[in-house]
Amino acid sequence: MADDLNPEDLKLVTLARSTRARNGAAEGAAVRDDTGRTYAASTVALPSLQLSALQAAVVMAVASGARGIEAGAVVSEADQPAEADRAALSDLGAGAPLHLAGLDGALRGTA
Repeated sequence: MADDLNPEDLKLVTLARSTRARNGAAEGAAVRDDTGRTYAASTVALPSLQLSALQAAVVMAVASGARGIEAGAVVSEADQPAEADRAALSDLGAGAPLHLAGLDGALRGTA
C-alpha cells in the first residue's frame, strides 16, 4: 500500500481502489473537498457519456456543493495521470496533490 501517504490521502487511495474493484471498472478515483468530505467514483463509459474516474469524482463533489478540492487519488494500470484528470482536479484544487496508485494500491507517484 501507499504507506508514505498521510492517513487522509491513504483513505483516498483505499476508497478509489475499493470503488474500482466493486464496479469492475478500469479505474477508480476519490477526491477530498475543502471541508474534508470524500467522493469516490469509477470510470463512466456510456454510449453518450465518457468520464474518467477522477472526472466523475470531481463531478460528484461539485454536485454536492464542494467549492474546493484538497487532494485526489486514482487507482489505475496507467503509468501517469491523464492530462484531463489533472485539469479536472486543478479546476477546484489548484496545487492539490494527485496520487496515482496501481491496482494493488501501491503508490506510483504524486503529481
